[in-house]
Amino acid sequence: MNNLYEQDFNLWRESIIEQIKEHRFHDIDWEHLLLELEDMGKAEKRSFMSNLTILIAHLLKLTVQSDAPEMMKQSWYSSVTEHRFRVKKDLDENPSFKNYITEVISKAYADARKLAIKESKNAKFGVRKPKEEEYPLDCPFLLEQLLDEDFYGNSN
Repeated sequence: MNNLYEQDFNLWRESIIEQIKEHRFHDIDWEHLLLELEDMGKAEKRSFMSNLTILIAHLLKLTVQSDAPEMMKQSWYSSVTEHRFRVKKDLDENPSFKNYITEVISKAYADARKLAIKESKNAKFGVRKPKEEEYPLDCPFLLEQLLDEDFYGNSN
């Protein structure tokens, strides 16, 4: 079974599923199954963190760069809507993420701040490039605001 895991992951996965369905628990490659389950959890959390980071970054840009052209802001509004939807869906499907979000919000904000600053430095066509200190060091948004479908920073 170890060779199957190394040579053909999909066939290995299908074999594991069959073994479970047939209650052949003694045949299961437990070592690799546990590794895959752990990796699944990590991937889910990485995806959640990525969506939260982009949500915050674009809320931050809408707040700090409220003087940006409407065309740019529309892109950020769309991104906020999309990533908020993803975050909320993850929270609905994984209720334990409600605890996780409070743990990681400051890390997500630190990454979002860096992203917003980096993106704003690439502004073109006469768009004002905010100074780094215009971006607060601590997250200016409450969790309730991040999840509020009608909240778009100070630019509504």
